[in-house]
Amino acid sequence: MSEWHHPIEVLPGRESAPLAAWLAAHPGVEVICRDRAGAYAEGAALGAPDALQVADGFHLLQNLSQAVGKCVAAHRDDLHGLDLPSHGEPESDDVRAAGPVLIPLPTGLSAERQRTHHAMVHGLLNEGMGLRAIARHLGWGRHTVQRYARAARWQDTVTGRRTRTSHLDVRRFYLQRRIDETGGRISIKEVRKELAERGRPVPYTTLRDWARTRLQWPEAPAPAAAAPSVRMVVGWITRHPDTLTQDETQQLKAVRVACPALEQTHQLVRDFGEMLTTRTGARLPDWIDAACAAALPGITGFARGLTSDLEAVVAGLTLHWSSGGTEGTVARIKKIKRQLYGRAGFELLRKMILLQ
Repeated sequence: MSEWHHPIEVLPGRESAPLAAWLAAHPGVEVICRDRAGAYAEGAALGAPDALQVADGFHLLQNLSQAVGKCVAAHRDDLHGLDLPSHGEPESDDVRAAGPVLIPLPTGLSAERQRTHHAMVHGLLNEGMGLRAIARHLGWGRHTVQRYARAARWQDTVTGRRTRTSHLDVRRFYLQRRIDETGGRISIKEVRKELAERGRPVPYTTLRDWARTRLQWPEAPAPAAAAPSVRMVVGWITRHPDTLTQDETQQLKAVRVACPALEQTHQLVRDFGEMLTTRTGARLPDWIDAACAAALPGITGFARGLTSDLEAVVAGLTLHWSSGGTEGTVARIKKIKRQLYGRAGFELLRKMILLQ
């Protein structure tokens, strides 16, 4: 890839030998921007020893994000019980804890889709088409068309599911009485066991889903909030502070207070990002020392790995060179490969890439 973002050659494989041979045959290369793959570093050093190698900033941040993920996963147990109101609560498998669950009406795009589908089906019915003909015309299943046709309003396509009969309905009064007798201390597993003893075995999930909409359970204390996901915490830590919402900022603050190790991780990530944005790669050795001294899972390994490619990483944090144009070309190459469906050889693929 040239500095004008035009591909100039396509090499087979990802080994160092083809790259070194091509560079040796084309002297004069001054800057080589690459990711941190060892084969590329070796090939560039052999084929163009005088060229400046620059580690791409995007790939550096990607590697750092992966290291942060390892650190967050190692300390996720410290985040249980955090008060994160907007994070959402996990669904419990125990009806006693979860209580009855109502199915909400769809909103936004889902509601618009339900409304549109309902209008389409009833419009075709008014034109005299039958259910099977409508199903063939729309490419839907017959039962889907039937559900829309039976609903007088589009909302009934959702609410109608809650009144569907079940073979467990005949046991409803007995099971409700058992819940009232025990003060709600009986769990869905115990209810299932009692039914099995009475000669009425039923799958656990079937009984659980039925009980959530048919039975009334006394109020129970809410379960402790589950820890936020690793991916979510990594996003809070690695994203620029200006891109975080007010809720996400508060959630990140709670995470940092609850876990000192993640507070250290957050500070190290901020310092690394500042080096990249202000082009102050000369501070990298001090950052590596601080990261190694912190002894954080993932982060320390990432910092030590930078020492083996220190000059290229410092250049990547200092100079304006990047492989952004290369990444765009890679996306176009993937499109070309999909168009060929894997049937073309390397030479045809190379020509299509270079001539496009």
